[in-house]
Amino acid sequence: MASIHPTAMVDKTVILADDIEIGPYAIVEGDVKLGPGTILRSHSIVRRYTWMGAGNFVDSFAVLGGLPQDYKFDPAQVTYLKIGDNNIFREGVTVNRATGDGEATVVGNNNYWFANSHAGHNAKIGDNVILVNGTLLAGHVTVGDRTILPANGSIHQFCWIGEGVMFQGLAGASMHIPPYVLCADINKVISLNSMGLHRREDISEEDYMQVREAFNIVYRRGLGLQEALDKMDSCDDWGRAAVKFREFVRAVFNAEPPFNRGLCPRVSRIHARR
Repeated sequence: MASIHPTAMVDKTVILADDIEIGPYAIVEGDVKLGPGTILRSHSIVRRYTWMGAGNFVDSFAVLGGLPQDYKFDPAQVTYLKIGDNNIFREGVTVNRATGDGEATVVGNNNYWFANSHAGHNAKIGDNVILVNGTLLAGHVTVGDRTILPANGSIHQFCWIGEGVMFQGLAGASMHIPPYVLCADINKVISLNSMGLHRREDISEEDYMQVREAFNIVYRRGLGLQEALDKMDSCDDWGRAAVKFREFVRAVFNAEPPFNRGLCPRVSRIHARR
């Protein structure tokens, strides 16, 4: 049976699993779905058209499914925030629902949202992502799996962040960031995320060497993106990881407005510290 504190306000249209917990003064608006094992702490808010899977934790003063911060949004539109399983939303987190009738902001599984992190409308967050305190994701940002986003840093609207990226604190991006790299400052790729790759059980040493080769082709040989893609296309023995890097670069090369943000350039570690 659901445990709902008497001071909580839960709309009668909410679909509740049997074992959820809703704390004091929490608010759950209409047309919401809360999956098994959901925990809403005191003063948390889940707004209309938010769907949550199983095992999610929402801490105090988090607001999920708020209206998009978008001038063109029509409040009559039915849009969604769709959340997977086993996510942790700490104090003060905000995630907005989408703009565009029938569209959704999407959060995957097993993500950890540190205090005061934010994702705007139509964002797409993968699995096993960490949003460190104060991370700000603008509208239409896409974040790949296993990425660690920057403390008190921001990602510009319409940017793509690849899988397995790691940012230094206070970093940011207004360009696309390819998979498996380290980023510092604003729009600065400094190296491969070698430690992150070596720690992954699904990335073999051969995979790592192929990703390093792809990184070197794009960032160390002075080639244009078309030349780099032609060179990478000749590597027909690459596995999933290197292919993912190559196809990300291809998507950036072919991106049309408003997603034509360009590929983030590389700088040396020494220059990145200045």
